[in-house]
Amino acid sequence: MINCAYASKWMLSNPIEVRIGDSLDFTAARSIADQRAREKAAEPMLLAWFDKKSRKFSPDQICCDREKPSWLVYAETRGGHIEVDINNEEYVFVYRDVGPDVLTH
Repeated sequence: MINCAYASKWMLSNPIEVRIGDSLDFTAARSIADQRAREKAAEPMLLAWFDKKSRKFSPDQICCDREKPSWLVYAETRGGHIEVDINNEEYVFVYRDVGPDVLTH
């Protein structure tokens, strides 16, 4: 069932691609993704993430009935449009902007 959680490049709409030569842990990858998301949004809020190394993702509900993993569907259906792909889907983070300008329009 864990294969249902994996993301492929074609599943991501328009990801910000980041390539880091060094081996990263989740904390370092998250820090990089947060920084990249802040370049695109006034107030990015993390909705979902995937960590291929540890085989973890959030939210951690598995549903294989869709073409995309459930964590990605969750983020997309809640306005997640900022996708940060680190090292070819080694880590994927999905954000939405919750800044004041977004909430009033």
